[in-house]
Amino acid sequence: MAAVALFRANVTLMVDSTLAGRAFPPTSAYAVTEANIAAFAQAVGTQWTPGDPAPATFPIVVAFAAMQDLMVDPTVGIKLHNVIHGQQKFVHARSVQAGDHLTAQLTVTGLRQIGGADIIATTSAITDANGELVCTAEATLIHSGGTQ
Repeated sequence: MAAVALFRANVTLMVDSTLAGRAFPPTSAYAVTEANIAAFAQAVGTQWTPGDPAPATFPIVVAFAAMQDLMVDPTVGIKLHNVIHGQQKFVHARSVQAGDHLTAQLTVTGLRQIGGADIIATTSAITDANGELVCTAEATLIHSGGTQ
């Protein structure tokens, strides 16, 4: 048991531990059009008719931009090629419609290490042009040290 405790005491996170709780700036506004809803629906195999709300998973388009901002930030310490997208959840305040202009602001809500990998929990608040919450996107990113 002492050897396990010693091993754990010597394990360090590969990303900066102060990342937990950090909020990143909002993404640029994303203009939702019927054409990009139709393209998304086709790509994910969802039937969609013009005038319908966007598919429930459509906010990933905006949330992914926020995740990319996190992953390319040089102060974070993530190597993009060592990231696995582990989990995704959407909680909707309302559906996304053509004509929306959406931004996402990502906050790192948790950071821990399991088996040599950083487990990074994020929440992205996706808001419309009026600042009203449209959706919350929760994601878990798994970052390993990988090979240099």
